Amino acid sequence: MIGRRRKPDPLARTAVLGIAGGRITLGVGAVLATRPALKVLGFDATDTSARALTRIAGGRDIAIGLLTFAARDDRDALRKATATAAAVDLGDAICFAIAGRDPVAGRAAVQGILSGGAAALVGAWATRRLS
Repeated sequence: MIGRRRKPDPLARTAVLGIAGGRITLGVGAVLATRPALKVLGFDATDTSARALTRIAGGRDIAIGLLTFAARDDRDALRKATATAAAVDLGDAICFAIAGRDPVAGRAAVQGILSGGAAALVGAWATRRLS
């Protein structure tokens, strides 16, 4: 369709916008309320390095969430944003799995694997529906 954007699949659109909303919420929490966000996510350490990395990840999540919302009415752009977000989520799950080899990671690793893995799966499913 030259000159016209194809509308996204409604179910896939709803799913990825829901994830994007959660991503923005978590990102804002990570940037503005870093210590409480770390505790909610299962991390005990709240040293300067942990807080800095949390803020970086929060900024990244805000950016990805906003990109997804900006693409919400353009099927191709939403597919690209969704595929990117799914790749980032898969990377997060893998990083948490690696960290989970250390018993100190405990609950944070399990939560990160489950949430990152679930978001990656939904993102992969939605990317396919948006193709």
